Amino acid sequence: MTTRRRMMPRSSVSTVFASSSPLADDLDLFRRRLLQNPRQVSAIAPSSRTLARAMTMGLGPASGRVVEFGPGTGRFTEAILARGVPPANLTLFELDEEFIQHLRARFPGVTVLQAGAEAAHEYLWPGVQTVVSGLPLLSMPEPLRRAIVAAAFRILAPRGTYVQFTYGPRPPLPPDIIAALGLRVNKGHQIWANLPPARVYRFRRA
Repeated sequence: MTTRRRMMPRSSVSTVFASSSPLADDLDLFRRRLLQNPRQVSAIAPSSRTLARAMTMGLGPASGRVVEFGPGTGRFTEAILARGVPPANLTLFELDEEFIQHLRARFPGVTVLQAGAEAAHEYLWPGVQTVVSGLPLLSMPEPLRRAIVAAAFRILAPRGTYVQFTYGPRPPLPPDIIAALGLRVNKGHQIWANLPPARVYRFRRA
């Protein structure tokens, strides 16, 4: 006696692969860029969804203009939009050409600029409410770190917030530079569900 194998309908097969492909595509892209440009990517794995939720906490439809530094494959971008921020209110600063093509295709309506974060004030007027940064500040020279954070506060509104995560135990800027920039920093949650574990910091004007 022979039995007939139950086959999944073709439409169901397509749906399964379509629903899983964005994450797989992101991971493939991340690995490829890491191998080709490890110094610029400067991470061993994409940020987790748990870290993305922590980085975007408090954002919503009424959050005003939001800027992201170093979006990479778009993990934080996805979380920002999921919070309800309209695509027209979101601007991304990215240097990697392949990441830029990916971001523009994946997030229609979002402005993606090929420029360094330290030049943000050359592209945007002040009044941004939140800057979310996925940049690996601790792996950068101190003058560049200072220039990036200074540029963020040149475009931020008076009560705006700069959100940054690091893998280290301390803020990404030393106390003397934080003081020189007229800032204060709040240490947020330690995110263990990330590789490696990360901590979120929120900077505001003192």
